[in-house]
Amino acid sequence: MDLRYEAFCFADPLFYDEQQEIGARVDDFAAELPTPGADWVTADRGVWRVLHPEGRVLPDQGWKIHVSAGLGNARRVLAEVHEYCVEHRISYKHLRSVLTLLARNSKYAPRDGSAKLVTIYPADDGELERVLEDLSSRLEGEHGAYILSDLRYGDGPLYVRYGGFAEQWVEHEGNRVLAIRRRDGRIVPDKREPKFSVPDWVKIPACLQSSIAARKGGDPAQFPYRVTSSLHFSNGGGVYLADPKAGGAQAVLKEARPHAGLDKAGFDAVERLRREHEVLERLAGVPGVPRVFERFTVWEHHYLAMEYMPGHSLGNWLARNYPLTRRGMTDADLAAYTRRALDIVAGVERTIAAIHARGVVFGDLHPLNILIDEDQDGRISLIDFEMAFDAESGDRPALGAPGFRAPADRTGFEIDEHAVAALRLWLFLPLSPLTELAPAKLRGIADFVERRFALPEGYADAAVAVLAPREAPAEPAPVHTELDEEEPDWQLVRKQIAEAILASATPERQDRLFPGDIEQFRVGGACFGVGAAGVLHALDVIGVGRFPQHERWLIESVRRDPPTRPGFYDGSYGIAYVLENLGHHDEASKLLASSAQLVEQTTDHAMESGLAGIGLTMLHFATVRQDNEFGRQALTTAVRLAEALDTATPPGNFARAGLLSGWSGPALLFVRLFERTGEPAWLSFADQALCRDLEECIEADDGSLQVRDGAARTLPYAGIGSAGILLVAEQLARHRPDAEACESLPGLRESCRGEFVIHPGLLYGRCGLAVALGANPAPEHPIRTAIDLHLARLAWYAVPYKGGLAFPGNQLLRLSMDVKTGSAGILLALAALLDGKEVLPFLGGTPSLQTTGR
Repeated sequence: MDLRYEAFCFADPLFYDEQQEIGARVDDFAAELPTPGADWVTADRGVWRVLHPEGRVLPDQGWKIHVSAGLGNARRVLAEVHEYCVEHRISYKHLRSVLTLLARNSKYAPRDGSAKLVTIYPADDGELERVLEDLSSRLEGEHGAYILSDLRYGDGPLYVRYGGFAEQWVEHEGNRVLAIRRRDGRIVPDKREPKFSVPDWVKIPACLQSSIAARKGGDPAQFPYRVTSSLHFSNGGGVYLADPKAGGAQAVLKEARPHAGLDKAGFDAVERLRREHEVLERLAGVPGVPRVFERFTVWEHHYLAMEYMPGHSLGNWLARNYPLTRRGMTDADLAAYTRRALDIVAGVERTIAAIHARGVVFGDLHPLNILIDEDQDGRISLIDFEMAFDAESGDRPALGAPGFRAPADRTGFEIDEHAVAALRLWLFLPLSPLTELAPAKLRGIADFVERRFALPEGYADAAVAVLAPREAPAEPAPVHTELDEEEPDWQLVRKQIAEAILASATPERQDRLFPGDIEQFRVGGACFGVGAAGVLHALDVIGVGRFPQHERWLIESVRRDPPTRPGFYDGSYGIAYVLENLGHHDEASKLLASSAQLVEQTTDHAMESGLAGIGLTMLHFATVRQDNEFGRQALTTAVRLAEALDTATPPGNFARAGLLSGWSGPALLFVRLFERTGEPAWLSFADQALCRDLEECIEADDGSLQVRDGAARTLPYAGIGSAGILLVAEQLARHRPDAEACESLPGLRESCRGEFVIHPGLLYGRCGLAVALGANPAPEHPIRTAIDLHLARLAWYAVPYKGGLAFPGNQLLRLSMDVKTGSAGILLALAALLDGKEVLPFLGGTPSLQTTGR
């Protein structure tokens, strides 16, 4: 469960989006502000409105002022700031609506940028001091959440941080990040972290010295616990393990920041902590409910100390034990799992019943709030009672986990009963978020659960009866699509997917053309991976046709907002590749030329953002343009990568191995250079690079070889995971089957055979596993059977959309049309598997199932 996605679900019920005004304006702040005058320039940039007086020159970086506010006082605070800045001709920007403020200060919004309503740009330290003094007086008594990245000025809602005014970028740890310039001219990252820091060469102005002293003035002795580790962070605060300084049992500390971590009802983390404290005291003595030790306040933060409940979350338990992610599961294995899962359901139901007996609704039941202690015979505990409430109050939880939160027509104990019913199905097919996006999928999920597991009679039907909407009909009518046919018409399926992609286009928007993953709002809506370039490439490759209006959108987007990254999937090189192939040669040339400095600064090795994708693009241009200069640049790039192999960073705690993020991307470039030059050394480098990725793999208990990610998770995917390594290892095996990396081919193939995959997409889902298996030039029967199963299971996810078929992206919360996570990638996978076409640039074609006896 990636909590970042929730903040992008406020704006649209079907697609991930930023909370902004699109089409009809929603509560626009600007409509309530006086017009600044003809000599002011205003512009909308995403969720921000920027106001700048003509003729005013600002430095590229400096001390900026942030103003915080809550939902109730945001208009008043903004009006004061606007009046002051216009009067004194000071540049500033503000969020465009109260809905945007709510989204950016919600519980799971990014902590480093939360709570900022206004950013002010003083021209120098003198103006900084005047603005702070003046606004401090004008905003006296106003409140707002503490901005964690900043230094607080006084006791009001004013905060300061040194950072960039003009947009500059630099590569840092494989990512393009905003940058500032040191005194020696070197570009370094503009740190944007949930803690205040000052660059070592920057002198703190005199007007901030008292604020620095106040920040350092807290007495650690006031804090009655010694924190030993952090368990979780959200915008509302942290959760920690701690030992009491006075002695006693280990405790869990839950922190709440005032005015931060807002829910949809507008309550902040402090109010939810207060409610949690009251509920836990009411539930004292209920088995599986933590005891309360104390509630206290230190500095401005509130804390609740409670009993530590041992065990792992049910989500982690499922990841380790779910049988359908492993190959070769027997009926006995499934039966054993079924017995254990039913015991867990019974344990959760007993705990919920005991809570209900005290007149309390838990309100937020989902797998991450359920703990299972295998050392205590599977004892069940519940944590996180901040959404709990009195059953007679008529309240409703304002937060909830997708797929488990109850619809608006459920009240009181029915809210928990809905979540328990969802859990009953989730333990056997964990696709619960999909039923919230597409309720008609509920019956199909229940039918699969009944067929695949030996469940008690009526088990799944009882869950459906609770989960189904109450409006007539009693449950959503199942939607039959072409993918549900025993032998789907694949040409029709592809036509329907393309129709849905085209129907989703929004050429009137400047930020994106096709809806996709939330990464669009970080890297831009034009790029190959999650943007328009990749979608247009897919439509062209599969033969749907050319779309001049959309191609114009792509060209105008690049002219208007030049990419700040050079990478293939997230920047200029992927866009240039597509423009070249679509015949826009001059535009492609300009884009490559404008990216030269970005390429020089790039040290990242990977395909997505770094040198591997850049080098492969240069090699492509050398071929299609018959231009040896591009070939020379590709060779130079490959030499840089080969030299970097010897000093590559050892595997870390979290995975980067695979096609997009690992050394498999450079390995592919080395293979392609061998094919172009005939020089066998390139195959040795490819083998070495793949072995580097294989160092991040572990052998699972079913004999498959998967990429390790942290302590409890393994990844089989193409983007990050073993399928990506497999795709390139198959390329190497065609030229050097005795290479060391090729010894791992059987284990890598086994990793792609799991029956269950949570996402359908190409680079992070089922289609990528199918394509990786299809790269085998002589697939055995088990491999062919696994590919057929992956194709058949696409029916689980297909959602009718405007006469076509669409698919959910990562997290299954919204539909996606992009290459990395959505429908465009699925189109490419079908073209590769059924027609033998190249699934992704530089990978070459694959054997067609149509011509190998399928």
